[in-house]
Order: sequence, then C-alpha cells, then structure tokens
Amino acid sequence: MARDYYEILGVSRDADKEDIKQAYRRLARKYHPDVNKEPGAEDRFKEINRAYEVLSEPDIRERYNRFGEAGVSGAAAAGAGFQDMGDMGGFADIFESIFSGFAGGGMGGPTTQRRRSGPVRGDDLRLDLKLDFREAVFGGEKEIRISHLEVCDACGGSGAKAGTRPRTCSTCGGSGQVRRVTRTPFGSFTQVSTCPTCNGTGMVIEDKCDACDGKGTNQVPKKLKITIPAGVDNGTRLRISQEGDAGQRGGPPGDLYVYLFVNEDEEFQRDGINVLSEIKVSYLQAILGCRLEVETVDGPVELIIPAGTQPNTVMKLENRGVPRLGNPVSRGDHLLTLLIDIPTKVTPEERELLEKLAKIKGDRTGKGGLEGFLGNLFK
Repeated sequence: MARDYYEILGVSRDADKEDIKQAYRRLARKYHPDVNKEPGAEDRFKEINRAYEVLSEPDIRERYNRFGEAGVSGAAAAGAGFQDMGDMGGFADIFESIFSGFAGGGMGGPTTQRRRSGPVRGDDLRLDLKLDFREAVFGGEKEIRISHLEVCDACGGSGAKAGTRPRTCSTCGGSGQVRRVTRTPFGSFTQVSTCPTCNGTGMVIEDKCDACDGKGTNQVPKKLKITIPAGVDNGTRLRISQEGDAGQRGGPPGDLYVYLFVNEDEEFQRDGINVLSEIKVSYLQAILGCRLEVETVDGPVELIIPAGTQPNTVMKLENRGVPRLGNPVSRGDHLLTLLIDIPTKVTPEERELLEKLAKIKGDRTGKGGLEGFLGNLFK
C-alpha cells in the first residue's frame, strides 16, 4: 500500500502551501542523491518529490484528499527522478537553496508549479443533502440549490472587454513558462517557473471585462432538480455531470457530487434493506391471539398475532422493506418485534378472574402470586 503523502513530508493534512514547501526543501536537501549516498536515498528522494508534486498543486491536492492515490494517478509524474529538471515543478527551488552560495543567488526568487496554458477542466463541487426516511426508501425528485462558476456571458469566458481579445504573452511566447539556466560547480541546471507576466496562462488581457473583472467566470446561484434512486442510504453519492465549476480557457465544467444523509425516523429503523420496528400488545392479546393494524413504510397493514405469542417474537412482513439500490423490484422485509404489555395494576374484577385462572392452572396466588402467574405464562 502506498504511503500517505502527508506522512512522507511530515506535515498535517491542514498544512498550508508554505509549510509543505518548507518540508519539501528540508527533506530534499537531506536525501538528494548528489548529497546523500546512502542506500535507498534515491528512492526516498523520488517519493518526497512525488508527494510534493501532488500536495503543492491545489486542485491535485483536493483530488488526493477526496479519492486518495486513485484520484491523482497520472496527475503528477511519479518518481520522476532527477534526470529531467524541466519536468520536476518546484525542484529548482531545492537547488536554489543548496547551491545559491555557489551560484551567487543567480537562480532568482521562489518558483511555482508549472501551469498548463491550454483548456483546464473546472473543479468538482460537493453538496450534502438530507432526506427523510421514506424519501430514502422510495426515492423521487428533489430540488436543490447550488452556487457555481459559470462562463461569463459578456466576454464568453475570455476575460477581455467586448470588442477586444487577449493577446499572446510576449514574455513567454504563449507557453506560460519561463526558463533560466544556472551554472553551478555541479553542472548547469534549468529552472522552469510560471511566467510572471501572464501568470501561466500564456495570454495577456489588456482591457478586462467589466462583468467578470477579467476572470472569465462568475459565481451564479442555480436551482436543479435531481432524481433520488429508491433505496439510497447514508453516504450514497450521486454524480451530476457538468454541474460543477466552469472550466478555464474553454475547458469542460466539473461535476457536482451530492452526498446523501438520511434523517432518523421515530418509528422505523433500517438494517440493510430490511425495515425494523416494534409493536406492543397486551398479555391477553398475546395469549389469545388477535388481528392488529400496524404501520409500514407502505402504510397500514393487517398483522395476525398467533395465540400464545411470546415476548420479543419477531414477525416478518415480506417485501415491505427497502428496495434494493439499482433494482427497485427487489425489496427487503419489514421485521416487527412484539413487546408484551404486562400491567402493574389490575381492577378487582380482573384480579378475581385471573385468580380463578391461576387456580385452574394450579399456580399459587397471594402477595406476588399474580405477578408470578403472569410471569409463568411468558417464560
């Protein structure tokens, strides 16, 4: 199993970007193969670099926090090593710290991760939604409200004022990156950093759109109707395609993930696809048997209580439970636990009748005798 990236860098999960950067610098100095010749140092250095590549980029870090390693596979070059300096993002920062004394500070200020100048997919969004018990059982339509980024109508997402358009950045030639070569006693190193003029976009907006202030997107509230499948439970996740934030530079929008949470019900509980509840009957109903109307998720249903039913007997109503998620035709059962209500006080007439019954059964009565008799009935 892959180690946790936060554990590799020795930082907490709420560490900010500067904490992550400092931890990376410290560990990279220690384990860089040009400095540390111990066995395993090179593999450790690659592991540290991989962790930094994921955690230093906000969108990649968010996917890692949500989905773990599976969410960032291919997002950063795992184990890129140290042969190709241009593909290691903030790697030049380490050499700035290690070799600045030799290079006379010629590597410049701190660098940032390389950014793509092409289309970028929008961020995914999450919404937590509470459901009533029966809504989770039977599903149905639900209206939700979200707030997400949409492409600006005024500029079509370009960020430029109407009648103008962004121009190619003259500093980086549209690549979004600038490169510097630094000579050190260990050789020449190439530093790749985000273009300071265009901030990595490759384009420069001279006249910003008034509607979005040059961002190309606006935060917009929206109502959506979504379908809740029958049989959902706590933690069920629904994916609403392309209802996340708008992409940048013509990129597709992200998705909306709705996480469902079910409110507790006063009468019913749930065990998988079965519904559980309790019903209280009198001791006479338990002895003689009866017909009762009981509540289910489908509404009232008649239940036959056999004569001589014992306390805590579980009775099953077939196909009155929760539909199986993805197969609503298949349903669980409703399991009812019978509770016997034994009175603590009886009327003189009831006592007389019960004492006659005790005499017929040969049970002793008197002080505590009635309670003993009733207790014997329900052993």
